[in-house]
Amino acid sequence: MKISQLLAPTLREDPAEAEVISHKLMVRGGFIRKLAAGIYTFLPLGWKVVHKIENIVREEMNKAGAQEVLLPAVLPSELWKESGRWDLYGPELMRIKDRHDREFCLGPTHEEIITDLVRREVKSYRQLPINFYQIQTKFRDEIRPRFGLMRAREFMMKDAYSFDRDEEGLEKSYQKMYETYCRIFDRCGLKYKVVEADPGVIGGGFSQEFMVLAPTGEDEIAHCTKCDYAASHEMAKIRKLKGESRKLKGEIPSIEKVSTPNIKTIEELEAFLKAPRERMIKTLLHKIGKEVVAVLIRGDHHINETKLKRLLGRDDVVMADAETVEKVSGAPVGFAGPVGLKVKIIADFSVIQIEDGVTGANEADAHLIHVAYGRDYKADIIDDVRLVVEGDPCPKCEGTFKLDRGIEVGHIFKLGTKYSEALKATFLDEKGCERPFIMGCYGIGITRTAAAAIEQNHDENGIKWPIPIAPYPVEIIPVNVSEEKQSKTANKLYEDMRTEKIEVILDDREERVGVKFKDADLIGFPIKIIIGKGLEEGKVEIQLRQTGEKKPVRLDEVISEVKKLCQS
Repeated sequence: MKISQLLAPTLREDPAEAEVISHKLMVRGGFIRKLAAGIYTFLPLGWKVVHKIENIVREEMNKAGAQEVLLPAVLPSELWKESGRWDLYGPELMRIKDRHDREFCLGPTHEEIITDLVRREVKSYRQLPINFYQIQTKFRDEIRPRFGLMRAREFMMKDAYSFDRDEEGLEKSYQKMYETYCRIFDRCGLKYKVVEADPGVIGGGFSQEFMVLAPTGEDEIAHCTKCDYAASHEMAKIRKLKGESRKLKGEIPSIEKVSTPNIKTIEELEAFLKAPRERMIKTLLHKIGKEVVAVLIRGDHHINETKLKRLLGRDDVVMADAETVEKVSGAPVGFAGPVGLKVKIIADFSVIQIEDGVTGANEADAHLIHVAYGRDYKADIIDDVRLVVEGDPCPKCEGTFKLDRGIEVGHIFKLGTKYSEALKATFLDEKGCERPFIMGCYGIGITRTAAAAIEQNHDENGIKWPIPIAPYPVEIIPVNVSEEKQSKTANKLYEDMRTEKIEVILDDREERVGVKFKDADLIGFPIKIIIGKGLEEGKVEIQLRQTGEKKPVRLDEVISEVKKLCQS
């Protein structure tokens, strides 16, 4: 392709509505244009990147034995109501009605649809295991679609669904998809971590996310400095601390009530009492239906709502309102404490290590000091219910956690029988008995992967595409197209590369060379071939966008050098 024939309108200024790097650079580089909030048109360069990622995904999924299908985007409400997700999914589900007033939605995901297909078409254990996938447009009515392709309302996704006869089969299918995903993201040239994750509204007993590491990532992940354990911030477990049943090491003064007027925050209490927040015990009341429980965490920690819900086995766990707090504790918000509290108490492991603690006194403008676990209060449940912090102990080894930021590009789930039981999707086993399919689900955000690649690979000048997913891995730039020798050399090299099946773009515009270089860096072509004054010695210059390396190369060696770079 020649740039003079390409629709690639580059911009020098960031678009006003763009907040994240990938959004800014995809608009400035001429990859996408906004149609409406969270809805984008892909221009030729952007669509080539999407196709590159699609092709890698398709090749690896086919290699893993998955079969490609295409499911409808407009989905009848009946199947969603059958699974129970029509009301559960919430306002992100784009709901529509046809002329007959029948309810549909635009598909955000396709568990119900694929399960319906399989329950009608797959009848025997002899047809299992089986795995279907599709690459298709999805729709989610995001509340804040302001991050370009990172959080769009319409996006491309690969979703796959495995069906097995038993848990052992699911484990094999899941592991195969895990390895397939690793190959996909390796081939895309991305640095990533695989982390234990919350299944969310998709459901199932276990899931893992593939997170592209980037300082600008929207999610925080915790990973061990010694072993391969990694998890999302919400799911990261902490090694149980010793001393759960320990006795007091020394003589702690008797509990004492102190006046703390107008003290509403941990920071204010820390300054007022001149006591570190590590000694403070926050008492957070939660409602589970009609029941109220107290959750205790250390003053410098934050509660992990995901862990709490999993511990209690309930999704309807919410913070208690101010009226409930006062009714249960006898004090306004900020002054509740575990001493004398008449509800079930759940304590984080770290809380029971506090020997000389500070808590609310269950009385307005008052706190208790010299509070000791075991002497002054006890917990009904002691567990890990807080968010990890850097340096926390790993649950699998003696290492500690490091926190990084990442962007979710893939998510794999062990669904079990969540959908097959709800939709009565069964097969006949060897004995002729009906059994529900054991399912797995595996998603990759195609367009999101493109955005994540930019978040991980950019500088102040623009994008640094990894070669496998760059719109064109090679760009030829003649310094002066009006100079006949440069122009002829550039065109010959361009045609020779196309003959060798190298994807190449030629900047044949009659523009200043500075403009060409700026556009090349903004768009992010990985390999630039500069044809300039070195031509007098039979050489051109190869520049690598990723490293900035520059290298003079003889004309007759350019193609072999470029092939070597692309392969590496």
